[in-house]
Amino acid sequence: MSSSSSSSSSSSSSSSLSSNDLHRIFQKLDRNGDGRVSLGELNWLLERVGMQYSLDELENLVGSSTLDFNEFLVFYDSISSRQKNEEVEEEDDLVKAFRVFDLNGDGFITSDELQSVLSRLGMWEENGGGDCRSMINVYDTNSDGVLDFDEFKNMMLLTSI
Repeated sequence: MSSSSSSSSSSSSSSSLSSNDLHRIFQKLDRNGDGRVSLGELNWLLERVGMQYSLDELENLVGSSTLDFNEFLVFYDSISSRQKNEEVEEEDDLVKAFRVFDLNGDGFITSDELQSVLSRLGMWEENGGGDCRSMINVYDTNSDGVLDFDEFKNMMLLTSI
């Protein structure tokens, strides 16, 4: 019993919006006050947060042309879990990329390892000198001269924009 309650509490605590927050959002979206949100109103909100769906796609996802509050919660949970799955996949890709650069497998990328991999990829010019040290220093938040996974992840996410 305790394991199921802890898993349900962890899923609700990982959600960025509380039930009260979601209820307020639902009420604002429900412009005519009928207790239902239309797909157009839902799409308006999704566009504001950077998610693009056609009304047909939304209807396929939702299964109807309007949502009551409980259906809105289910929809929010499905969108949130989809986004979390994408984040997990992105993290897995970053782990794989980190391992490419971490040649000795010690959990850190040194300037020599970075230079070696960049050279093999044809992305390093020998006359660049201290460029790899400089690249590492920019993202080396604890100033230990190497990149750990979190520093590498920040570097990749900040430079992939």
